[in-house]
Amino acid sequence: MNSDTNSRDAANVVSTHSVFGAPCWVSLTSRDVPATERFYSAVLGWKWRTAKLGDHFRIALADGVPVAGIAGVAVLWQMAVAWTPYFAVSDADAAASRARERGGTVAVGPLSFPPGRAALLADRHGATFGIWEGELFTDWETWRKASPAFVRLHTRDAFDAAIFYGEVLEWASEKPGCCEVRYEANEVVLRSQGTVVARITSGALEAAPDPTIRPHWQIHFSVSDVAACVEAAQQHGGTVLVQGTDEARLRDPDGAQFTVTSRVAH
Repeated sequence: MNSDTNSRDAANVVSTHSVFGAPCWVSLTSRDVPATERFYSAVLGWKWRTAKLGDHFRIALADGVPVAGIAGVAVLWQMAVAWTPYFAVSDADAAASRARERGGTVAVGPLSFPPGRAALLADRHGATFGIWEGELFTDWETWRKASPAFVRLHTRDAFDAAIFYGEVLEWASEKPGCCEVRYEANEVVLRSQGTVVARITSGALEAAPDPTIRPHWQIHFSVSDVAACVEAAQQHGGTVLVQGTDEARLRDPDGAQFTVTSRVAH
């Protein structure tokens, strides 16, 4: 990489100190990284590259843009196989403390993962999420356009959850770059720079044996052809949980759930 490219990348680096509260990354814990790569390559057309964190970690690329990560640590760290959204924060330690003070838990971290720090938390109803402090990808707007359409929290009480996350992630604060929160059609809608990036919906049951109706964050990937994704998932060992014309909820062979959403519908 030449010096001009280095200078341009440095100028384009965006930090969570100026953009915070919004989803900034999604990561999948996996038991079998090669098998996970094959499945998501077939379903979502992703390519892959190694990550700086080591052999257990991989980065998914869509049209050359990093869009998601795989952490092959489900067995090593005794973690559930699941997709997890990470939210940008200006101070990971302070955000983790705010979560604890409001009835949440901190499962991992905050830990240093240069060029930043991360932690894995759960809200007071058990939904897992992550926080990230530090540098985001260069060309932030390109990542936002290539990233998942949005993330949705299925929880017991959307209003209560909005208060928890709003206080932990500093939504609707006076700080420049914070997210805007609106109550629309019986759900909470989160916008970052005018774009819908998250929704919170009531109705989940905390003690339900079915994980699909317990409080959880669901990742929605924007795709051009939902039916083709469904067919590819079935051909490569996945399961279709719910299918509609513009959206389908799928389970990968390892057990992680995600949703594919039509770009047109979104």
